[in-house]
Amino acid sequence: MLHYLQELFQALDVVSLLDAVLRVAAVLLCLTVHETCHGLTAYALGDPTAKSMHRLSLNPLHHIDWFGLFMMLAAGFGWAKPVPVDPRYFKKPKEGMALTALAGPVSNFLLALLLIFISKLIYLYAPYTVVMDTVFTFCLYTAAPLSIGLGLFNLIPIPPLDGSKVVAVLLPDRAYGTLMRYERYGMLLLLALSLLGVSGGFISGVIGRVYEAMFNLIY
Repeated sequence: MLHYLQELFQALDVVSLLDAVLRVAAVLLCLTVHETCHGLTAYALGDPTAKSMHRLSLNPLHHIDWFGLFMMLAAGFGWAKPVPVDPRYFKKPKEGMALTALAGPVSNFLLALLLIFISKLIYLYAPYTVVMDTVFTFCLYTAAPLSIGLGLFNLIPIPPLDGSKVVAVLLPDRAYGTLMRYERYGMLLLLALSLLGVSGGFISGVIGRVYEAMFNLIY
């Protein structure tokens, strides 16, 4: 039995398995921070909807959309369950929606900076162990680039992405209403573009430049 288990363990690609686990953990972290910060911002602006639905939580299970998680892992494009927001609670609904939407991408950029900073502390002060090396890899090479990518992707001004709500604050009310009516079609467009690989190289290049700038800022 022991011999069989040894052969089974040797047959597994342990490095690939670890990479997959780290990527799943990174996706859960980045999506959870993103959605929680949407809810926190809305709550700070007077909307208690997310709080009443227990969405002001860093528990990933409160935010996971399983198909969106699968797409994030398989295609690099995915989503969590949107945090419910009721703009009627905001003194200025369009501005409140814009700030709430912007909080998600901003939180991802700040998270990336924090992760890179943690990796530097490990590099400078932590003794080398397998655990520390894994945490270092997770912070610097897995979670930080993913968080940057999620933040940049959500700034694209196509409904239902956050960028559309940020840009919409500059539009007249009628144009704003028209833009929001096409929100469900925007998701289909984004899925199609992602699956076809359209502009993938450009987006990867932008992610790389932002990551390099953050890396140079910390290191």
